[in-house]
Amino acid sequence: MKAAVRKWETVRQFALGLPGAVEEFPWGPEDCVVKVNKKIFVFLGNTDGPEPPGLSVKLKDEALHQHAMTSPGAQPTGYGLGRSGWVSVPLGEKGAPSAELVCEWVEESYRTVALKRLVKELDARIDATG
Repeated sequence: MKAAVRKWETVRQFALGLPGAVEEFPWGPEDCVVKVNKKIFVFLGNTDGPEPPGLSVKLKDEALHQHAMTSPGAQPTGYGLGRSGWVSVPLGEKGAPSAELVCEWVEESYRTVALKRLVKELDARIDATG
């Protein structure tokens, strides 16, 4: 469980480092989301409850979506979001994806909702460090 919490925190920090990203708690302190342009791009849930930490991301890229769905315990996100490409992935399952891979998914989800100028800013940052 501690490894899953560390992974969750790594992913949270990555998401908050994206241009224009803000953290909110719309349903209380145990339900963290990260938004850009007032749109959620990652649901982070919590690290305190009985369930292991996990997250939900929107993956429009079919290959990424299919890959995410092969993660242990992964499923379409509830409340009808799964029909729009949202996938919920637990981070505490044996064989759960690495933090690096999950960060790639978070970046893809971000790119689906961020303004073009913010995506350009992100690309410029990647080009400068890559």
